[in-house]
Amino acid sequence: MKAEVAVPLRTSRSRGVRSSRWAGWLFVLPALIAYTAFVLLPLAATVLYSTLRWNGISESTFVGLDNYVNVLTDDDLVGIILNAFKLIIFFSGVPVVLGLVVASLIRRVATGALGTASRTVLFLPQVIPLVAAGIMWSWLLSKNGLVNQVLEAIGLGGVTRAWLADFALALPAVGVIGAWVLLGLCTILLLTGMSKIDQALYESARIDGASPWQEFRSITVPSLRYEIGVCITVTVIASLAAFDIVYISTLGGPGTSTTVPGLEIYRLAFYARQVGLASALAIILVLLVLVTVLPIQRLTRAEPE
Repeated sequence: MKAEVAVPLRTSRSRGVRSSRWAGWLFVLPALIAYTAFVLLPLAATVLYSTLRWNGISESTFVGLDNYVNVLTDDDLVGIILNAFKLIIFFSGVPVVLGLVVASLIRRVATGALGTASRTVLFLPQVIPLVAAGIMWSWLLSKNGLVNQVLEAIGLGGVTRAWLADFALALPAVGVIGAWVLLGLCTILLLTGMSKIDQALYESARIDGASPWQEFRSITVPSLRYEIGVCITVTVIASLAAFDIVYISTLGGPGTSTTVPGLEIYRLAFYARQVGLASALAIILVLLVLVTVLPIQRLTRAEPE
C-alpha cells in the first residue's frame, strides 16, 4: 500500500516542479523577447556587417576579417580608441577618488538639512540631460566664457584660452565635463555604502587612537569594496562608450583630438558610408569594454584573504 501511494506523490511533485518552471519562463518571456529583439539580434547583425564591405545601400562584398585588421592597423582609429582610454582617468579615476573624499566629508560634517542639500546638489548632474550639460559647458569653456572671465578676474588672464579648441587641452576639458557629470553618482553610491558600515568599528578605532585618515584607509575604503567596484564599472563603461558629451561640446575636434569610438562609429556609418568598418569598430569596442570591466568585477567581488 505504501508503494502504491508513493508513486502518485512523486508524480504530483514532479508535475508541480515542471509547472512552476513553465510559469517562471512565462514571466521571463516578455523581457527575453525584448532583449532578443533589441540587443541580441542587432548584435548578431553587427557581427555580420563587420565582415562585409558595404555602404548601406548597394550590394555588399564579403571581406572576412579585413575590417578588423584595418581598425587595428590604422593609426587614426587606434588613436581614437586610445582617446577613450585616456578619458577613463577623468570619467572614472576623478569621480571615484573625489567621490570617496566628498562622501566621507558629508558623512562626518554635513548632517540633517545640510546633508540632504549636499546630496541633491551633487546628484543634480545626473538629472540634467547630457546634451544640455554639453551645451552648458561649451559656453563655460569658450573663449569668452565664465571660466576665462574668472581666471582674468583673479589675475590669471595669461592662461585663458578656448579650452575646447586647444589640441592639447580639449580632451582633458571634455574629461572635466564627464567627471562633473559622474561625481554625484559615485558620491551617492559610496554614501549609501558608508551607511551600512558598523559604527562600532569606528568607535573601536577612536578608542585605539586612530586618526580620521587611518579610519578612512583601514575601515572605510576596505568596507566599500563592492560599491567602489560598481562605481568603477559604471564610469569605465561611460568613458569607453562616450558619445553625447563629445558630440555636443567638440564634435570630435579639433582634428581628432577628442574623437572617441562612439563618435567615429557614427561618422563612419552615416557620413562615410563604411558600414562594415563601423561595425568592426563597434564589435572591438564591445570586446574592449568586456576585457576592461570583467577583471574589475572579479577583483572587487573577490573575498579578501
